Amino acid sequence: MAVKSFDSPVRNESDQEYLVEVKNLKKYFQTGSGVVKAVNNVSFGIKRGETLGVVGESGCGKSTMGRTVLRLYDATEGQVLFEGKDVHKLGQRDLKKMRRDMQMIFQDPYASLNPRMTVEDIIGEALDLHNLASGKKRRERIQDLLRLVGLKPEHINRFPHEFSGGQRQRIGIARALAVEPKFIVCDEPISALDVSIQAQVVNLLKDLQREMGLTYLFIAHDLAMVKHISDRVAVMYLGKMAELASSEELYERPLHPYTQALLSAIPIPDPEVERTRERIVLEGDVPSPMNPPSGCHFRTRCPHAMESCAKIEPVWQEVLPEHFVACHLYNQEIMGDKVLRP
Repeated sequence: MAVKSFDSPVRNESDQEYLVEVKNLKKYFQTGSGVVKAVNNVSFGIKRGETLGVVGESGCGKSTMGRTVLRLYDATEGQVLFEGKDVHKLGQRDLKKMRRDMQMIFQDPYASLNPRMTVEDIIGEALDLHNLASGKKRRERIQDLLRLVGLKPEHINRFPHEFSGGQRQRIGIARALAVEPKFIVCDEPISALDVSIQAQVVNLLKDLQREMGLTYLFIAHDLAMVKHISDRVAVMYLGKMAELASSEELYERPLHPYTQALLSAIPIPDPEVERTRERIVLEGDVPSPMNPPSGCHFRTRCPHAMESCAKIEPVWQEVLPEHFVACHLYNQEIMGDKVLRP
């Protein structure tokens, strides 16, 4: 099988236009003990109107990547192109304009809302910053946003402590929508909510996407929920991309050993199938991003690790149409005739 290598996902004429393109993105943090490579040479694209889900264990760099994409963190290296413009090269005036188009929904609805501000002030802050509405129109706009996310207009004068966790997250969503963005990073927006509320919030996000043409980067731990909301899914491990494919393709035909292990942990609501299927249990803990393993970062836990995995870093490559993976098992140069056939 011939394998192609790319720095970023390949384009062709049938592709939708990429709204966001991330190329060789790195984000390192200097600490007293050394350098933490939180995001390490990541490349992907997000098409207009789609949802790209990102999954992986805690500490793999998902949230750091999302914040670096929005330039809440400055990139160490690499590019983030939004509508063709490099976000990390913009001056403050141009960056402020672009902030209208790129928003974020935060993980913890209890910590992300100022407890001393009313709902009107929380949502209206963005309207004030970008001079979008004032006076009566400002208040009407906020009430419309509350209706849009399933809250009552009379909630406008309440404080965050008067709401449940699900309602607070709806306020956070309304705040993100206030400036009419094109792209929203959803940083684990359901992980702090009760299971019964999670589906409501995810369905709300899907409805808003259809109504407003939004594009999402959806970061989460819940693999089943990511499948439900995402058009494509990327799997991260220790700061790197392990695999990227359409949601249906990834869940039906996972290629990377790490993806296979993650998906094997999803419960199946069929006792017979659940009883007979094989669980893939990974040995050991995730290595430190301060001192990742040589070669393939996953090799210390991989059941298929080979000698070459310790010496050569796997190439991010397209092994099936729009299905990318970084694994030597699919590399003709490493495996020769033994290369796995997807």
